[in-house]
Amino acid sequence: MTVLITGARGKVGRAVTSRLRAAGRPVRAASADPARLTVPAGVEVAELVLDRPETFPAALDGVREVFLYPEPGGIDAFVETARAAGVEHIVLLSSSSVLAPGAESDPLASHSLRVERALAASGLPCTFLRADAFASNALGWSHPIGQGQPIRLAYPDAHIAPIHPEDIADIAAEALTGAALKGRAVTLTGGQSLTFREQLAVLAGVLDRDITVETITHAEAEQQMSRFMPAPMVRSLLALWAAACAGPAPIAETTHTLLGRPARTFHQWATENAAAFTGR
Repeated sequence: MTVLITGARGKVGRAVTSRLRAAGRPVRAASADPARLTVPAGVEVAELVLDRPETFPAALDGVREVFLYPEPGGIDAFVETARAAGVEHIVLLSSSSVLAPGAESDPLASHSLRVERALAASGLPCTFLRADAFASNALGWSHPIGQGQPIRLAYPDAHIAPIHPEDIADIAAEALTGAALKGRAVTLTGGQSLTFREQLAVLAGVLDRDITVETITHAEAEQQMSRFMPAPMVRSLLALWAAACAGPAPIAETTHTLLGRPARTFHQWATENAAAFTGR
């Protein structure tokens, strides 16, 4: 029973591929550019572009389970092809943002929500892993930290509960190999609420250097972030962070509650990724 891993070049996709292969499951790793995939021995590779339905039939041939990244552009055709291929279970890496008020019109939440709704209407057994903020989002600070520059934030005291990508991979692998999570929708967080300021303090400790946090205005942050992402997404993120200043982030499901194993900490993630912040 082959498992198809979409987005197999991503951190979570690679980790899920490795876990399933180590467990002896037949795995097909898919990417828009399969020639650039690095996979364990014995893993098939396939071309799959989630908004190009012509790539679906070959990638899904013989597949019974799918680990799916959310891409609404081709989701209806993907569902039809998956059903025709005999797929029996889809595990979606979704987002906790789908639970927020106004998710339908939010540029971040609506992306995953549209995929969730298409899958729910398909009749196929599905599991939704609604991940909250990734610990790896902190890599966005790597350049200024590496250059000794201050981190300029409008909401440095916004609380999140960052989840280690390896924890997501552990939970996804369990969802694909066991029965306990099948058909469920679970919100995933790390085990600790941290503000951005506290995350930066952890990084400063791991790197053994000072990291200056500079508070800027909402308008300044909007201008700064709009250089790297669309304006609607910037507005959505800033509104989310403004609201998150109210208090500690709630802790939802973790590897502790779902798998009986301690959740990896942000400190652990920072230690593992310290080299990314050195500026070399």
